[in-house]
Amino acid sequence: MLDLRSPSLPAEQGEPLDDDAYVSDFRTRRKAIRNGESWKLERLQHFEEDDSPRRDALRRGDWPEALRLFQAGLEAARKAADDDRRHGSPFHRLRVVEEPLTPYVQWELHWLHMRAEAGHHTRVLPAKEVATAETDRLLPEVVILDNRTLYEILYTEAGAFESARRFTEPEVVQPWVAYVKQAYARAEDIRAYFERAVAHLPPPPAA
Repeated sequence: MLDLRSPSLPAEQGEPLDDDAYVSDFRTRRKAIRNGESWKLERLQHFEEDDSPRRDALRRGDWPEALRLFQAGLEAARKAADDDRRHGSPFHRLRVVEEPLTPYVQWELHWLHMRAEAGHHTRVLPAKEVATAETDRLLPEVVILDNRTLYEILYTEAGAFESARRFTEPEVVQPWVAYVKQAYARAEDIRAYFERAVAHLPPPPAA
């Protein structure tokens, strides 16, 4: 278990962003990174996604189609990983999981496993490892670009994107960089976790 309380994330210091503003800002900053690390901490166990054929396949319970679409994205994932290596800008994803896995997380882990095979960096951490940080609320959904810009992503109760907050003050961002790095160091590579805990599972129900 991580013996560490999560840092503070004071909402009043964050700049609110709607969906379009967040996507635009994220893409611009991410594209500009050279020789800098980025991180994503993903905690919720269910998300809704629009305009995603892969997500639609899960909704209607078409597991073979979901897997086919994952595999169809392999070459694009390899190209993105090659671009990250060329720019020296690795993106590390930390996926917190609760077991038994929700249908969404089981589906997502297949996607993340494909991306790991293509060269992306993902590790899996059991929820019990962050229990000391969740006495009052779950860990936030956080993305950190170039160890300088932090986005807190806010979702509805149903798991749909609601809005984001952008933080750039070092006194807010740097403690979160340290926290996510420590959690990531304790986590398991997704390929090992997948073979041990996911590959043998039957297809999940529609969700």
